[in-house]
Amino acid sequence: MKRGRIAAILLGVHLCGAGLLQSQAVNADPAKNDGPKGDELKLVVVISRHGVRSPTRMPDELNQYSREPWPKWSVPPGYLTAHGAQLMTLLGAYDRELWAAQGLLAPNGCADASRISIIADSEQRTRETGKALAAGLAPGCVLGVKSLPEGPADPLFHPLEARVGHPDKLLATAAVAGRIGGNPQGLTEAYRPQLEALEEVLRGYSSRGCNSNDKCAGSTQLQSLFDLPSSIAPGRGEHPVELRTPLGVASTMAENMLLEYAEGMDAAQVGWGRVDIHKLRELMQLHAAHEEITGRSSYIARAQSSNLLWHVLLSMQQAAESHPVKGALTKPGDRLLILVGHDTNLANISGALGLSWLIDGRRDDTPPGGALVFELWSKRGGSNYFVRTYYMAQTLDQMRNAAPLTLDHPPERVPVFVPGCGQADGSCKWSGFQQTVRAEIDPAFTK
Repeated sequence: MKRGRIAAILLGVHLCGAGLLQSQAVNADPAKNDGPKGDELKLVVVISRHGVRSPTRMPDELNQYSREPWPKWSVPPGYLTAHGAQLMTLLGAYDRELWAAQGLLAPNGCADASRISIIADSEQRTRETGKALAAGLAPGCVLGVKSLPEGPADPLFHPLEARVGHPDKLLATAAVAGRIGGNPQGLTEAYRPQLEALEEVLRGYSSRGCNSNDKCAGSTQLQSLFDLPSSIAPGRGEHPVELRTPLGVASTMAENMLLEYAEGMDAAQVGWGRVDIHKLRELMQLHAAHEEITGRSSYIARAQSSNLLWHVLLSMQQAAESHPVKGALTKPGDRLLILVGHDTNLANISGALGLSWLIDGRRDDTPPGGALVFELWSKRGGSNYFVRTYYMAQTLDQMRNAAPLTLDHPPERVPVFVPGCGQADGSCKWSGFQQTVRAEIDPAFTK
């Protein structure tokens, strides 16, 4: 082959690759993508985690691992903080601006309040998150948040606790064991560098220098993560699996440090002054890894997400067919459905559908206020529909600083590809989306 022809082929490949990269770059900015001209955004479904809360575990449970006590919070364990509510109000205001720009809602006023449905889990942090979002979306308007009374498990967000279906615990245990080589101790070795980094934060020094370092005095009284036993067994009660590993405890600690940072605590209180944003991203790998195993494993993910996905699909079907559909969570004519739950709900859904994302330097993280978004679009002519899927979350620094959010200064919002129906532009045809989601819904776990 002549050199000139080879050069021409290589140039063509280069230009093709450059064009593909340029196309991907354009599609990676969904905040400015309102669909092809003439297409109409019919319904948006947001599945959100609650906002910044206090840790759910009492400090005394974790103080045995750290040289200094964990910070005290101003609200009871697991409650949404005032800062967390402020962040969700800012996010709601941004959502209104975004969806007004896309033609879903009016830029202001209360006319659209009747076409917005917000459903929250019954816990304080989810209910208050819903109220804060409503205040940002429709300030001064009557926009209620639906939830069950606190106490009974909501079958949308906690189906197994609400006794929706009966999981096969032996099968669930096998599903998890098959992902960790049948040996839970292997998780400790797989994440040893991150666990060692966490121990250095907890102790305030590297344990490798303890033989000659006076700062190690008293270190023998501290519990080491590496001394915790690992085990896996069928779960008790509503839990499909009992997986006990150092990774599980470390996941909670890393999440607590994220909450300290996002709450805007003084730098001296975030990991006792030893955790900056770069260290935090490293430590959050522990939380993502634990969630990957416990929430995204296929059988568990399907059992715990089927009911929520079923009702979401029915709500989208109602919007596409323009007539009432039994089981929909929306009213006919609704434009926006917001479901306020937990990081476990996001992990379960993404595990069932095979979804993944990279946001703010962290892979598959589900920070406070993070949300999976399904947009139902109508193509020009009104008879064909397609779905775009995104993941959206404020950055760590946006949360820490309570930064105002606008279209010019948005939260992170990244496209999510749906295996089984995703097309070259990242969207799914409505028929393909229905087929893909239905295939992952187990009717034994729907109600």
